[in-house]
Amino acid sequence: MNQPDVNAQEGRQRVMIERVTPQVDCGRFAAKRTLGDAVRVEADCFTDSHDQLSARVLYRRAGENDWREAPLAPIVNDRWGGSFTVDQLGRWEYTVIAWVDHFKSWRHDFRRREGEADIELNLKIGAQLLEAAAQKAPQADAETLRKKAREITGGAGDLPLRREMALQDDLMELMTRYGERKFVSHYERVLPLTVDDERARFSNWYEFFPRSMGSRGQHGTLKDAENFLPHIAEMGFNVVYLPPIHPIGRVNRKGPNNTLNPSADDPGVPWAIGAEEGGHKSLHPQLGTMADFESMVAKAKELGMEIAMDIAFQCAPDHPWVKEHPKWFRWRPDGSVQYAENPPKKYQDIYPINFESEDWQGLWKELKSVFEFWIDKGVRIFRVDNPHTKAFDFWEWCITEIKKHTPDAIFLAEAFTRPKVMHRLAKLGYNQSYTYFTWRNTKWELAEYMREVSQGEGREYFRPNFWPNTPDILHEYLQVGGRPAHMNRLVLAATCTANYGIYGPPYEVAYCTPRHHGSEEYLDSEKYQIYHWDLSQPGSLSQFIGRINWIRNTNPALQQDWNWREHRTDNEQVICYSKTTDDKSNVILTVVSLDIHHVHTAWVHLDLEALGVDPHHPFEVHDLIDDSRYIWHGSHNFVQLDPNRVPAHVFRIRSRTHTEQDFPTYM
Repeated sequence: MNQPDVNAQEGRQRVMIERVTPQVDCGRFAAKRTLGDAVRVEADCFTDSHDQLSARVLYRRAGENDWREAPLAPIVNDRWGGSFTVDQLGRWEYTVIAWVDHFKSWRHDFRRREGEADIELNLKIGAQLLEAAAQKAPQADAETLRKKAREITGGAGDLPLRREMALQDDLMELMTRYGERKFVSHYERVLPLTVDDERARFSNWYEFFPRSMGSRGQHGTLKDAENFLPHIAEMGFNVVYLPPIHPIGRVNRKGPNNTLNPSADDPGVPWAIGAEEGGHKSLHPQLGTMADFESMVAKAKELGMEIAMDIAFQCAPDHPWVKEHPKWFRWRPDGSVQYAENPPKKYQDIYPINFESEDWQGLWKELKSVFEFWIDKGVRIFRVDNPHTKAFDFWEWCITEIKKHTPDAIFLAEAFTRPKVMHRLAKLGYNQSYTYFTWRNTKWELAEYMREVSQGEGREYFRPNFWPNTPDILHEYLQVGGRPAHMNRLVLAATCTANYGIYGPPYEVAYCTPRHHGSEEYLDSEKYQIYHWDLSQPGSLSQFIGRINWIRNTNPALQQDWNWREHRTDNEQVICYSKTTDDKSNVILTVVSLDIHHVHTAWVHLDLEALGVDPHHPFEVHDLIDDSRYIWHGSHNFVQLDPNRVPAHVFRIRSRTHTEQDFPTYM
């Protein structure tokens, strides 16, 4: 029988530490938080016998020498919890320590001691513990501890009084600070944490094509796009996302509606990047100059918004990289490069990059430099096209390197792919992720998906960004539902998750004509041609969109993801859910009709405790969409939703009537 190696470790460390949370894949990847967050840490901590424990979470910025610490307190069943606040962007790390606390154990047992002799003896034991703590306490506290030691062992003094003095809370507080820590157990791992800028947690995205911002039939410029920014700001968006603005290839250029026979005037697809004018670090010459771009970035910031760049690591056949770095592409026996495909879709105007290239190191450095180039121009938010078709190791390296110098950089993964791939990209460093929201339309589908993204294990690293539409995706629900469906999906996206976005101009006018039956592509898509949008036409949703964004921007409960909670209704076409701040000072209840063709009624059954509502008193529900107010009583209340008016209520719940608030002019 093998004997234990008694010299291998300190055998007197008696505390076990298990199941520390948060942690992602046993600490292989970082959990994510945003600046100013209180990071909740929990762990199972236990020991043999009945001794009492103390536990701490140790935390620090990565690279710091000294640990800071915060207390952990028992919750239930040997589970301990506590929190620390992160006050700087970047990489952090944390772990848990615990030890048998001899003073706490002594105090716990001393409360039950009986008999004068037993009490006197144990007061002397307690005094020894106080004397030991005084050895490392500052002078003033050390004197207090020694004084207490003398007082509780004061010979013929009043024993009940000395017993009471030994159990005082202020003495316990001193011993918590200076009590001897012997044989401290350390959790087996130091766990990583990434702290992001607030915009990673809460953002409203608006996408548009600058080339469509010119006069009818004319190629728009960045100056035209800059003039469009006040309209976007007025609707309450804070991120303006531009599809690629680089030179567009001429070889195999696509025409309107993805045809292969373009005319000489067809502008091509912006994602077919690169031509003789340059590649990923160049601007399309018809859009303007780099000075124009920097002016647009500055104007957006002046309006309280930021420009997000599209980064698509792929090339048109005439991209300079194809000639300058042929090893970065896969060449076929006939001397051609295989264009990109995602059957049944074909992208004859795009060459994919070969991440198995012999010159992979040179490739990685060049791709990273693309981000760095645009960061130097004032951009820090990037929507990355199809990151799941590029090497995982590249993304982990690239994002880590970028964040060393730009810790507030934000990366949105446009990866509509398999769940494990989407989650891996988030673990590797992507701050936000596109989701399956577009294809979740029934009550059950929506509720299950929201529980997954808000309560599942992935919430530690996967921040969902809900988009009802994109230039590539016009779901059937929008096609058949028109304006009511656009209102419905906007409310759902904006009130379910803290990050959401729309492909703006077509959404504002509820344009919903598909390329053909069964297609999810827009007819006459801007991907292939310049499209003039008349945003002033009757029925525009701009005021409604502005109202919804105003609700998001003024209600903190909607600016986080983990607080989503479903409430029952008696109608399968009506979904009801809430979001609340931790202190219940902001409580939002959303009710949405999923049938955008008929009027629906329902009884909603509220969990009043979750909403912080006293079940014995009436409460006010204030519909922030139309400013109507109602008094509700108890947990069961009636709603009616008309899709031809507004297919949703977004209520703010108040326990009493508040004074009127100022509302924007687009009510």
